[in-house]
Amino acid sequence: MNKTQSLFGLLVSVFFFWGFVAASNDILIPVLKEALQLNNWQSQLINFAFYMAYTVGSLAYVSHAIITKRDIISRIGYQKGIALGLTISAVGTLLFLPAAAYNSYGFLISGLFIVGLGFSLQQTAANPFAISLGTPEKGSQRLSLAGGINNVGTTIGPLIIAYAIFGGLGDNENKLVTIDDVKIPYVLLGVAFLFVALLFYNSGRKNQHGKTVFSEQNENSDLIDQTDGIKFKLSNYPQLYLGMLAIFFYVGVEVATGGNLGEFLKKVEGFSDKNMAPYVALYWASLMIGRWASAASIVSSTKQNKLFFKFLLPYIAFGVFLLSLYISGNPYQEFLNYFFIVPVITIADILSKDDPAKQLFLFSLLGILALIIGIFSSGTVGIFAFVSVGLFCSTLWPCIFTLATKNLGKNTTKGSSLLIMMIMGGAIMSLTQGVLADIPAIGIRYSFFVGVACFIYLAYYATRMKKQFKTQ
Repeated sequence: MNKTQSLFGLLVSVFFFWGFVAASNDILIPVLKEALQLNNWQSQLINFAFYMAYTVGSLAYVSHAIITKRDIISRIGYQKGIALGLTISAVGTLLFLPAAAYNSYGFLISGLFIVGLGFSLQQTAANPFAISLGTPEKGSQRLSLAGGINNVGTTIGPLIIAYAIFGGLGDNENKLVTIDDVKIPYVLLGVAFLFVALLFYNSGRKNQHGKTVFSEQNENSDLIDQTDGIKFKLSNYPQLYLGMLAIFFYVGVEVATGGNLGEFLKKVEGFSDKNMAPYVALYWASLMIGRWASAASIVSSTKQNKLFFKFLLPYIAFGVFLLSLYISGNPYQEFLNYFFIVPVITIADILSKDDPAKQLFLFSLLGILALIIGIFSSGTVGIFAFVSVGLFCSTLWPCIFTLATKNLGKNTTKGSSLLIMMIMGGAIMSLTQGVLADIPAIGIRYSFFVGVACFIYLAYYATRMKKQFKTQ
Protein backbone atom coordinates (compact mmCIF):
# COMPACT_ATOMS: atom_id res chain seq x y z
CA MET A 1 0.00 0.00 0.00
CA ASN A 2 1.49 3.36 -1.05
CA LYS A 3 1.43 6.58 0.95
CA THR A 4 -1.61 7.98 -0.88
CA GLN A 5 -3.65 4.85 -0.16
CA SER A 6 -2.58 4.91 3.50
CA LEU A 7 -3.70 8.53 3.80
CA PHE A 8 -7.03 7.73 2.20
CA GLY A 9 -7.46 4.83 4.63
CA LEU A 10 -6.80 7.19 7.54
CA LEU A 11 -9.13 9.78 6.03
CA VAL A 12 -12.12 7.44 5.93
CA SER A 13 -11.88 7.01 9.72
CA VAL A 14 -12.88 10.67 10.00
CA PHE A 15 -15.88 10.03 7.76
CA PHE A 16 -16.77 7.19 10.16
CA PHE A 17 -16.80 9.61 13.10
CA TRP A 18 -19.17 12.00 11.31
CA GLY A 19 -21.62 9.20 10.65
CA PHE A 20 -21.47 7.75 14.16
CA VAL A 21 -22.36 11.05 15.85
CA ALA A 22 -24.97 12.15 13.28
CA ALA A 23 -26.93 8.89 13.48
CA SER A 24 -26.59 8.63 17.25
CA ASN A 25 -28.36 11.98 17.53
CA ASP A 26 -31.47 10.32 16.06
CA ILE A 27 -31.62 7.99 19.05
CA LEU A 28 -31.05 10.81 21.55
CA ILE A 29 -33.91 12.87 20.07
CA PRO A 30 -36.92 10.61 20.85
CA VAL A 31 -35.37 9.11 24.00
CA LEU A 32 -34.56 12.45 25.64
CA LYS A 33 -37.83 13.93 24.37
CA GLU A 34 -39.70 11.51 26.61
CA ALA A 35 -37.19 11.52 29.47
CA LEU A 36 -37.04 15.33 29.72
CA GLN A 37 -40.68 15.95 28.67
CA LEU A 38 -39.82 17.97 25.56
CA ASN A 39 -41.97 19.06 22.61
CA ASN A 40 -41.03 17.84 19.12
CA TRP A 41 -39.36 21.14 18.26
CA GLN A 42 -37.42 21.17 21.54
CA SER A 43 -36.09 17.64 20.97
CA GLN A 44 -35.00 18.68 17.47
CA LEU A 45 -32.66 21.23 19.07
CA ILE A 46 -30.19 18.33 19.26
CA ASN A 47 -29.93 18.31 15.48
CA PHE A 48 -30.32 22.08 15.31
CA ALA A 49 -27.28 22.72 17.53
CA PHE A 50 -25.17 20.04 15.88
CA TYR A 51 -25.79 21.08 12.28
CA MET A 52 -25.95 24.83 12.89
CA ALA A 53 -22.41 24.50 14.24
CA TYR A 54 -21.29 23.69 10.69
CA THR A 55 -22.50 27.10 9.55
CA VAL A 56 -20.95 28.95 12.49
CA GLY A 57 -17.68 27.11 11.92
CA SER A 58 -17.67 27.86 8.21
CA LEU A 59 -18.46 31.54 8.81
CA ALA A 60 -15.55 31.71 11.25
CA TYR A 61 -13.34 30.01 8.67
CA VAL A 62 -14.32 32.40 5.87
CA SER A 63 -14.01 35.44 8.17
CA HIS A 64 -10.51 34.36 9.15
CA ALA A 65 -9.60 33.99 5.46
CA ILE A 66 -10.91 37.48 4.64
CA ILE A 67 -9.19 39.15 7.59
CA THR A 68 -5.82 37.41 7.18
CA LYS A 69 -6.11 37.11 3.37
CA ARG A 70 -5.13 33.46 3.69
CA ASP A 71 -7.31 30.55 4.74
CA ILE A 72 -6.33 28.10 7.46
CA ILE A 73 -6.20 25.06 5.18
CA SER A 74 -3.80 26.69 2.70
CA ARG A 75 -1.58 27.71 5.62
CA ILE A 76 -1.42 24.52 7.68
CA GLY A 77 -2.44 21.89 5.12
CA TYR A 78 -5.26 19.39 4.84
CA GLN A 79 -3.90 16.93 7.43
CA LYS A 80 -3.23 19.46 10.19
CA GLY A 81 -6.57 21.11 9.45
CA ILE A 82 -8.32 17.78 10.03
CA ALA A 83 -6.23 17.24 13.19
CA LEU A 84 -7.29 20.65 14.55
CA GLY A 85 -10.94 19.91 13.80
CA LEU A 86 -10.74 16.55 15.58
CA THR A 87 -9.23 18.22 18.65
CA ILE A 88 -12.06 20.77 18.77
CA SER A 89 -14.63 17.95 18.55
CA ALA A 90 -12.87 16.09 21.38
CA VAL A 91 -13.34 19.14 23.61
CA GLY A 92 -17.08 19.03 22.85
CA THR A 93 -17.39 15.42 24.03
CA LEU A 94 -15.97 16.44 27.43
CA LEU A 95 -19.11 18.51 28.06
CA PHE A 96 -21.04 15.26 28.35
CA LEU A 97 -19.44 14.88 31.78
CA PRO A 98 -21.07 17.98 33.35
CA ALA A 99 -24.19 17.26 31.26
CA ALA A 100 -24.45 13.87 32.95
CA ALA A 101 -23.54 15.20 36.39
CA TYR A 102 -26.38 17.76 36.34
CA ASN A 103 -28.71 15.95 33.88
CA SER A 104 -28.44 19.17 31.87
CA TYR A 105 -29.93 19.35 28.39
CA GLY A 106 -28.12 22.67 27.91
CA PHE A 107 -24.67 21.16 28.50
CA LEU A 108 -25.50 18.30 26.14
CA ILE A 109 -26.61 20.72 23.41
CA SER A 110 -23.47 22.81 23.93
CA GLY A 111 -21.26 19.73 23.71
CA LEU A 112 -22.84 18.63 20.43
CA PHE A 113 -22.47 22.19 19.10
CA ILE A 114 -18.71 22.13 19.77
CA VAL A 115 -18.42 18.66 18.22
CA GLY A 116 -20.13 20.10 15.15
CA LEU A 117 -17.72 23.06 15.07
CA GLY A 118 -14.84 20.62 14.83
CA PHE A 119 -16.62 18.61 12.16
CA SER A 120 -17.06 21.79 10.11
CA LEU A 121 -13.30 22.31 9.85
CA GLN A 122 -12.76 18.61 9.23
CA GLN A 123 -15.22 18.55 6.34
CA THR A 124 -13.81 21.72 4.79
CA ALA A 125 -10.45 19.98 4.56
CA ALA A 126 -11.46 16.34 4.12
CA ASN A 127 -13.73 16.60 1.07
CA PRO A 128 -11.24 18.33 -1.26
CA PHE A 129 -8.46 16.20 0.26
CA ALA A 130 -10.32 13.05 -0.79
CA ILE A 131 -10.72 14.44 -4.31
CA SER A 132 -7.00 15.30 -4.45
CA LEU A 133 -5.88 11.76 -3.53
CA GLY A 134 -6.05 10.45 -7.09
CA THR A 135 -7.37 11.39 -10.51
CA PRO A 136 -10.00 14.17 -10.62
CA GLU A 137 -12.32 11.98 -12.73
CA LYS A 138 -12.71 9.54 -9.85
CA GLY A 139 -13.13 12.24 -7.20
CA SER A 140 -16.90 11.71 -6.89
CA GLN A 141 -16.44 7.94 -6.51
CA ARG A 142 -13.78 8.42 -3.82
CA LEU A 143 -16.19 10.61 -1.89
CA SER A 144 -18.86 7.92 -2.29
CA LEU A 145 -16.45 5.28 -0.98
CA ALA A 146 -15.54 7.44 1.99
CA GLY A 147 -19.24 8.09 2.46
CA GLY A 148 -19.80 4.33 2.55
CA ILE A 149 -17.43 4.10 5.52
CA ASN A 150 -19.23 7.08 7.00
CA ASN A 151 -22.35 4.98 7.02
CA VAL A 152 -20.69 2.09 8.77
CA GLY A 153 -20.59 4.64 11.59
CA THR A 154 -24.22 5.63 11.02
CA THR A 155 -25.25 1.97 11.07
CA ILE A 156 -23.62 0.96 14.34
CA GLY A 157 -23.98 4.35 16.06
CA PRO A 158 -27.69 4.04 16.92
CA LEU A 159 -27.23 0.42 18.01
CA ILE A 160 -24.31 1.24 20.31
CA ILE A 161 -26.10 4.21 21.86
CA ALA A 162 -29.28 2.16 22.30
CA TYR A 163 -27.21 -0.60 23.96
CA ALA A 164 -25.55 1.97 26.22
CA ILE A 165 -28.99 3.19 27.31
CA PHE A 166 -30.97 -0.03 27.53
CA GLY A 167 -28.37 -2.81 27.77
CA GLY A 168 -28.90 -6.23 26.23
CA LEU A 169 -32.00 -7.67 24.61
CA GLY A 170 -34.96 -7.54 26.94
CA ASP A 171 -33.08 -5.64 29.65
CA ASN A 172 -34.36 -2.38 31.10
CA GLU A 173 -36.52 -1.58 28.10
CA ASN A 174 -38.68 0.77 30.14
CA LYS A 175 -35.94 2.23 32.33
CA LEU A 176 -35.92 5.90 33.25
CA VAL A 177 -33.32 7.42 30.93
CA THR A 178 -30.90 10.17 31.94
CA ILE A 179 -28.02 11.84 30.14
CA ASP A 180 -25.70 9.86 32.40
CA ASP A 181 -26.61 6.77 30.36
CA VAL A 182 -24.86 8.10 27.24
CA LYS A 183 -21.81 9.89 28.62
CA ILE A 184 -19.35 6.96 28.42
CA PRO A 185 -19.64 6.27 24.63
CA TYR A 186 -19.27 9.98 23.85
CA VAL A 187 -16.23 10.43 26.10
CA LEU A 188 -14.63 7.33 24.54
CA LEU A 189 -15.40 8.84 21.14
CA GLY A 190 -13.51 11.96 22.21
CA VAL A 191 -10.47 9.83 23.04
CA ALA A 192 -10.67 8.30 19.56
CA PHE A 193 -10.84 11.82 18.06
CA LEU A 194 -7.57 12.74 19.79
CA PHE A 195 -5.83 9.53 18.70
CA VAL A 196 -6.70 10.02 15.01
CA ALA A 197 -5.81 13.73 15.28
CA LEU A 198 -2.33 12.73 16.41
CA LEU A 199 -1.98 10.38 13.43
CA PHE A 200 -3.00 13.12 11.00
CA TYR A 201 -0.70 15.66 12.62
CA ASN A 202 2.25 13.31 12.21
CA SER A 203 1.29 11.97 8.80
CA GLY A 204 4.32 13.75 7.32
CA ARG A 205 2.69 14.76 4.06
CA LYS A 206 2.63 18.45 3.22
CA ASN A 207 -0.44 20.29 2.09
CA GLN A 208 -1.78 18.67 -1.07
CA HIS A 209 -3.99 21.57 -2.04
CA GLY A 210 -2.58 23.10 -5.20
CA LYS A 211 -0.30 20.14 -5.99
CA THR A 212 -2.32 17.07 -6.86
CA VAL A 213 -5.34 18.59 -8.53
CA PHE A 214 -4.57 22.29 -8.81
CA SER A 215 -1.56 24.37 -9.72
CA GLU A 216 0.59 26.09 -7.10
CA GLN A 217 -1.18 28.83 -5.11
CA ASN A 218 0.02 31.99 -3.52
CA GLU A 219 -1.23 33.27 -0.19
CA ASN A 220 -4.19 35.14 -1.70
CA SER A 221 -5.39 32.25 -3.85
CA ASP A 222 -8.69 31.76 -2.04
CA LEU A 223 -9.62 35.40 -2.58
CA ILE A 224 -8.23 35.89 -6.08
CA ASP A 225 -8.88 33.77 -9.17
CA GLN A 226 -5.32 33.41 -10.46
CA THR A 227 -6.41 32.57 -14.00
CA ASP A 228 -7.51 36.10 -14.72
CA GLY A 229 -6.71 38.12 -11.59
CA ILE A 230 -10.37 38.89 -10.98
CA LYS A 231 -11.54 38.87 -7.38
CA PHE A 232 -13.75 35.92 -6.52
CA LYS A 233 -17.45 36.72 -6.90
CA LEU A 234 -20.05 34.18 -5.93
CA SER A 235 -22.44 35.55 -8.56
CA ASN A 236 -20.00 34.41 -11.28
CA TYR A 237 -20.51 30.77 -10.32
CA PRO A 238 -24.18 29.69 -10.54
CA GLN A 239 -23.12 26.08 -10.01
CA LEU A 240 -21.80 27.15 -6.60
CA TYR A 241 -24.54 29.43 -5.27
CA LEU A 242 -27.28 27.10 -6.52
CA GLY A 243 -25.21 24.21 -5.18
CA MET A 244 -25.17 25.85 -1.76
CA LEU A 245 -28.97 25.68 -1.74
CA ALA A 246 -28.76 22.09 -2.98
CA ILE A 247 -26.51 21.13 -0.05
CA PHE A 248 -28.92 22.95 2.28
CA PHE A 249 -31.92 20.96 1.07
CA TYR A 250 -30.05 17.67 0.68
CA VAL A 251 -28.73 17.71 4.25
CA GLY A 252 -32.13 19.01 5.31
CA VAL A 253 -34.10 16.06 3.94
CA GLU A 254 -31.51 13.51 5.06
CA VAL A 255 -31.30 14.76 8.64
CA ALA A 256 -34.97 15.71 9.04
CA THR A 257 -36.17 12.31 7.81
CA GLY A 258 -33.79 10.42 10.07
CA GLY A 259 -34.37 12.75 13.00
CA ASN A 260 -38.16 12.39 12.87
CA LEU A 261 -38.27 8.71 11.97
CA GLY A 262 -38.04 7.64 15.61
CA GLU A 263 -40.97 9.85 16.62
CA PHE A 264 -43.02 8.48 13.70
CA LEU A 265 -42.29 4.90 14.79
CA LYS A 266 -43.33 5.69 18.37
CA LYS A 267 -46.45 7.79 17.75
CA VAL A 268 -47.84 6.16 14.60
CA GLU A 269 -46.56 2.58 14.72
CA GLY A 270 -46.42 2.15 18.51
CA PHE A 271 -42.73 1.25 18.82
CA SER A 272 -40.83 1.50 22.10
CA ASP A 273 -37.65 3.58 22.39
CA LYS A 274 -35.47 0.50 22.25
CA ASN A 275 -37.28 -1.29 19.40
CA MET A 276 -37.09 1.71 17.08
CA ALA A 277 -33.24 1.76 17.16
CA PRO A 278 -32.74 -0.95 14.49
CA TYR A 279 -35.02 0.93 12.07
CA VAL A 280 -33.12 4.16 12.61
CA ALA A 281 -29.92 2.16 12.06
CA LEU A 282 -31.35 0.73 8.82
CA TYR A 283 -32.17 4.24 7.60
CA TRP A 284 -28.52 5.21 7.96
CA ALA A 285 -27.35 1.81 6.73
CA SER A 286 -29.34 2.54 3.57
CA LEU A 287 -26.97 5.41 2.87
CA MET A 288 -24.09 2.95 3.22
CA ILE A 289 -25.80 0.53 0.83
CA GLY A 290 -26.21 3.22 -1.83
CA ARG A 291 -22.69 4.57 -1.45
CA TRP A 292 -21.12 1.16 -1.71
CA ALA A 293 -23.02 0.63 -4.96
CA SER A 294 -21.56 3.85 -6.33
CA ALA A 295 -18.07 2.91 -5.10
CA ALA A 296 -18.00 -0.06 -7.51
CA SER A 297 -16.46 2.28 -10.08
CA ILE A 298 -13.35 2.48 -7.90
CA VAL A 299 -13.20 -1.19 -6.95
CA SER A 300 -12.99 -2.33 -10.57
CA SER A 301 -12.08 -0.66 -13.86
CA THR A 302 -13.57 -3.20 -16.28
CA LYS A 303 -17.18 -2.78 -17.32
CA GLN A 304 -18.19 -6.38 -16.55
CA ASN A 305 -16.61 -6.47 -13.09
CA LYS A 306 -17.95 -3.02 -12.30
CA LEU A 307 -21.49 -4.24 -12.98
CA PHE A 308 -20.90 -7.29 -10.79
CA PHE A 309 -19.68 -5.18 -7.87
CA LYS A 310 -22.57 -2.72 -8.25
CA PHE A 311 -24.89 -5.57 -7.29
CA LEU A 312 -22.56 -7.32 -4.83
CA LEU A 313 -21.36 -4.40 -2.69
CA PRO A 314 -24.83 -3.15 -1.67
CA TYR A 315 -25.67 -6.62 -0.37
CA ILE A 316 -22.39 -6.78 1.52
CA ALA A 317 -23.37 -3.46 3.10
CA PHE A 318 -26.80 -4.87 3.93
CA GLY A 319 -25.04 -7.86 5.44
CA VAL A 320 -23.00 -5.52 7.64
CA PHE A 321 -26.27 -4.10 8.95
CA LEU A 322 -27.73 -7.56 9.65
CA LEU A 323 -24.50 -8.65 11.33
CA SER A 324 -24.54 -5.56 13.53
CA LEU A 325 -28.10 -6.43 14.58
CA TYR A 326 -27.07 -9.99 15.43
CA ILE A 327 -24.03 -8.90 17.43
CA SER A 328 -26.02 -6.31 19.36
CA GLY A 329 -28.68 -8.88 20.25
CA ASN A 330 -31.46 -7.42 18.10
CA PRO A 331 -33.77 -9.61 15.98
CA TYR A 332 -32.96 -9.41 12.29
CA GLN A 333 -35.63 -11.59 10.64
CA GLU A 334 -38.13 -8.75 10.23
CA PHE A 335 -35.63 -6.81 8.11
CA LEU A 336 -34.99 -9.54 5.52
CA ASN A 337 -37.72 -8.22 3.20
CA TYR A 338 -35.61 -5.10 2.71
CA PHE A 339 -33.44 -7.43 0.60
CA PHE A 340 -35.85 -6.83 -2.29
CA ILE A 341 -35.61 -3.03 -2.06
CA VAL A 342 -31.80 -2.93 -2.25
CA PRO A 343 -31.57 -3.56 -6.07
CA VAL A 344 -33.54 -0.36 -6.73
CA ILE A 345 -30.52 1.75 -5.86
CA THR A 346 -28.21 -0.36 -8.05
CA ILE A 347 -30.50 -0.09 -11.06
CA ALA A 348 -30.81 3.68 -10.59
CA ASP A 349 -27.03 3.95 -10.23
CA ILE A 350 -26.49 2.02 -13.48
CA LEU A 351 -29.01 4.20 -15.32
CA SER A 352 -27.16 7.34 -14.17
CA LYS A 353 -23.96 6.16 -15.92
CA ASP A 354 -21.79 7.83 -13.23
CA ASP A 355 -23.10 11.24 -14.36
CA PRO A 356 -23.51 13.36 -11.16
CA ALA A 357 -26.33 15.48 -12.60
CA LYS A 358 -28.28 12.51 -13.92
CA GLN A 359 -27.79 10.57 -10.69
CA LEU A 360 -28.95 13.54 -8.61
CA PHE A 361 -32.08 13.85 -10.75
CA LEU A 362 -33.00 10.14 -10.66
CA PHE A 363 -32.37 9.74 -6.94
CA SER A 364 -34.38 12.88 -6.16
CA LEU A 365 -37.40 11.52 -8.04
CA LEU A 366 -37.10 8.21 -6.19
CA GLY A 367 -36.84 10.10 -2.89
CA ILE A 368 -40.07 11.96 -3.63
CA LEU A 369 -41.80 8.66 -4.46
CA ALA A 370 -40.53 6.99 -1.27
CA LEU A 371 -41.74 9.83 0.96
CA ILE A 372 -45.18 9.95 -0.63
CA ILE A 373 -45.58 6.18 -0.21
CA GLY A 374 -44.46 6.50 3.42
CA ILE A 375 -46.87 9.35 4.15
CA PHE A 376 -49.93 7.57 2.73
CA SER A 377 -49.10 3.99 3.79
CA SER A 378 -48.91 2.17 7.11
CA GLY A 379 -47.20 -0.84 8.62
CA THR A 380 -44.09 -2.35 7.04
CA VAL A 381 -44.70 -0.71 3.65
CA GLY A 382 -44.79 2.79 5.12
CA ILE A 383 -41.84 2.18 7.45
CA PHE A 384 -39.63 0.72 4.74
CA ALA A 385 -40.63 3.55 2.40
CA PHE A 386 -39.37 6.14 4.88
CA VAL A 387 -36.28 4.06 5.59
CA SER A 388 -35.50 3.79 1.85
CA VAL A 389 -35.13 7.58 1.68
CA GLY A 390 -31.66 6.83 3.03
CA LEU A 391 -30.93 4.88 -0.18
CA PHE A 392 -31.86 7.84 -2.34
CA CYS A 393 -29.89 10.34 -0.25
CA SER A 394 -26.83 8.07 -0.34
CA THR A 395 -24.77 9.64 -3.14
CA LEU A 396 -26.30 13.10 -3.30
CA TRP A 397 -23.48 14.73 -1.32
CA PRO A 398 -20.69 13.78 -3.78
CA CYS A 399 -22.97 14.53 -6.74
CA ILE A 400 -23.77 18.04 -5.49
CA PHE A 401 -20.23 18.69 -4.24
CA THR A 402 -18.75 17.66 -7.61
CA LEU A 403 -21.22 19.80 -9.60
CA ALA A 404 -20.95 22.82 -7.29
CA THR A 405 -17.13 22.95 -7.32
CA LYS A 406 -16.72 22.24 -11.03
CA ASN A 407 -14.66 24.88 -12.85
CA LEU A 408 -13.89 26.82 -9.65
CA GLY A 409 -10.15 26.31 -10.14
CA LYS A 410 -8.19 27.89 -7.33
CA ASN A 411 -11.33 29.01 -5.57
CA THR A 412 -12.23 25.40 -4.81
CA THR A 413 -11.26 25.60 -1.12
CA LYS A 414 -13.38 28.69 -0.61
CA GLY A 415 -16.24 27.07 -2.50
CA SER A 416 -15.89 24.00 -0.29
CA SER A 417 -16.15 26.17 2.81
CA LEU A 418 -19.31 27.84 1.50
CA LEU A 419 -20.85 24.44 0.79
CA ILE A 420 -19.99 23.14 4.26
CA MET A 421 -21.70 26.23 5.67
CA MET A 422 -24.97 25.09 4.13
CA ILE A 423 -25.03 21.92 6.21
CA MET A 424 -27.17 24.12 8.43
CA GLY A 425 -30.01 22.76 6.29
CA GLY A 426 -29.97 19.80 8.67
CA ALA A 427 -30.64 22.21 11.53
CA ILE A 428 -33.30 24.33 9.83
CA MET A 429 -35.28 21.58 8.13
CA SER A 430 -35.24 19.29 11.21
CA LEU A 431 -36.57 22.12 13.36
CA THR A 432 -39.12 23.04 10.68
CA GLN A 433 -40.41 19.48 10.54
CA GLY A 434 -40.49 19.32 14.33
CA VAL A 435 -42.58 22.51 14.50
CA LEU A 436 -45.00 21.18 11.87
CA ALA A 437 -45.25 17.84 13.69
CA ASP A 438 -46.42 19.71 16.81
CA ILE A 439 -49.38 21.17 14.87
CA PRO A 440 -52.34 18.78 15.43
CA ALA A 441 -53.73 19.30 11.91
CA ILE A 442 -50.43 18.14 10.40
CA GLY A 443 -48.85 15.78 12.90
CA ILE A 444 -45.72 13.71 12.49
CA ARG A 445 -46.98 11.83 9.41
CA TYR A 446 -47.67 14.81 7.15
CA SER A 447 -44.63 16.71 8.40
CA PHE A 448 -42.59 14.52 6.02
CA PHE A 449 -43.80 16.69 3.14
CA VAL A 450 -40.87 18.91 4.17
CA GLY A 451 -38.62 16.27 2.61
CA VAL A 452 -40.69 16.19 -0.58
CA ALA A 453 -40.11 19.92 -1.04
CA CYS A 454 -36.36 19.43 -0.54
CA PHE A 455 -36.17 16.72 -3.20
CA ILE A 456 -38.09 18.89 -5.68
CA TYR A 457 -35.38 21.56 -5.49
CA LEU A 458 -32.64 18.94 -5.88
CA ALA A 459 -34.28 17.65 -9.07
CA TYR A 460 -34.37 21.24 -10.35
CA TYR A 461 -30.68 21.79 -9.54
CA ALA A 462 -29.71 18.61 -11.39
CA THR A 463 -31.63 19.72 -14.49
CA ARG A 464 -30.18 23.23 -14.35
CA MET A 465 -26.58 21.97 -14.04
CA LYS A 466 -27.01 19.49 -16.86
CA LYS A 467 -28.00 22.34 -19.17
CA GLN A 468 -25.34 24.73 -17.88
CA PHE A 469 -22.36 22.40 -18.29
CA LYS A 470 -23.57 21.25 -21.69
CA THR A 471 -23.60 24.89 -22.82
CA GLN A 472 -20.11 25.51 -21.41
